[in-house]
Amino acid sequence: MRANFPVRLGPAEETLISQLKAAGAEQAAERIAVAGLPTRRVESYHYTDLKTLLRTIPALGQPANEASAPALRVPGAFTLMIANGVIQNASTAPAGVIVGEAGGGVLSTRDDVIVNVSNALAQKALTLTLESSVDPVVQVERRIEGEAAHVADALKIFVADGASTTIVETFSGSDAAHVGNHATYMALGKNAVVTHITVDLSTRAVSHFATNEYHLADGAKLRTLVIHAGAGLARTNVFPRLEGAGAHADLTGLNLVAEGQHADITMETTHAVPNTSSQPLFKSIARGRSKSVVQGKLIVARDAQKTDAKFMHQGLMLSDEAEILSKPELEIYADDVVCGHGSTCGKLDEDSLFYLLSRGVPKPEAETMMVRGFIAELLDEVEDEALNEALQTVVDSWLLGA
Repeated sequence: MRANFPVRLGPAEETLISQLKAAGAEQAAERIAVAGLPTRRVESYHYTDLKTLLRTIPALGQPANEASAPALRVPGAFTLMIANGVIQNASTAPAGVIVGEAGGGVLSTRDDVIVNVSNALAQKALTLTLESSVDPVVQVERRIEGEAAHVADALKIFVADGASTTIVETFSGSDAAHVGNHATYMALGKNAVVTHITVDLSTRAVSHFATNEYHLADGAKLRTLVIHAGAGLARTNVFPRLEGAGAHADLTGLNLVAEGQHADITMETTHAVPNTSSQPLFKSIARGRSKSVVQGKLIVARDAQKTDAKFMHQGLMLSDEAEILSKPELEIYADDVVCGHGSTCGKLDEDSLFYLLSRGVPKPEAETMMVRGFIAELLDEVEDEALNEALQTVVDSWLLGA
């Protein structure tokens, strides 16, 4: 097939192949040489055509000598800073937290270009082992510094049986046209309770890619929140596997996009055993000529009877030029399950807006109130007060157009 229909490679693909070969990842390089970056013909990239959107890739990043301050300040948090893939500094670890390093990528093998490149190029992984419950929020700031750079970094987290914690990851850096490929692997022990939040605060010139992979043991409870509020091109993969009876996942996300931005949250949740449940809820707010994509697939294995899973995506369009695209999918092999999906999209409710205006609320303030109300059910679930306030500032900055 290759001989008959050779793929014409662009500058981004040529650079990527060269970088993968230099890293010794011949197989990953060959896959791109044969197929190129995914186009809209690839189902999982139908709305995020990387061959079109990713025209160039900068040189691989060099270790940074220092890093700027975190883009998101969470008072009282235990903070780790990673710049260009290298741990820069860390505050004193709280009791029960062990910080270490491991070699290589962290994600499971999967037919996904972002995953394959991440596994091939990540040189070291930061490891966090939580042996018991941790009170302060654990914050990992991942930055790309200096001139335009391609950086792949990795984080691996183990949460012990019965432990609970809140972990927030933030992505930021200099104003250059970076390409970031960030991987996070998390294993939740039996009855562990974890809130995991990722916030992209990169600049508009950045292409941000992230993959979050979760494995849940018996009775584990996971709450996730992905927020895209920075990069010009962003895609976060969310791949949870519920592998223990009684495991539950509340999977949420928010695309905040404005003029020229493209943000994509792609979720694939696997219910692998009986008696598990998940509640994926994602929201998009788009203004200007921007595009928000949310894809959500629920996979129920043949033996995963009594699965309860419902996917929902809600969109709010603030301009006629914006696009909000949704693709819910169900792949069910068991017969005794309760599964469903839904998707809605619309503009601000005219009746509610009229009511606020009739009460003397200026129109800009009234619209802001309604947008905050639309988002509220995502942020209200963040119990840590300082973290909740920090996330509110992200939304406020976007509303102000900053």
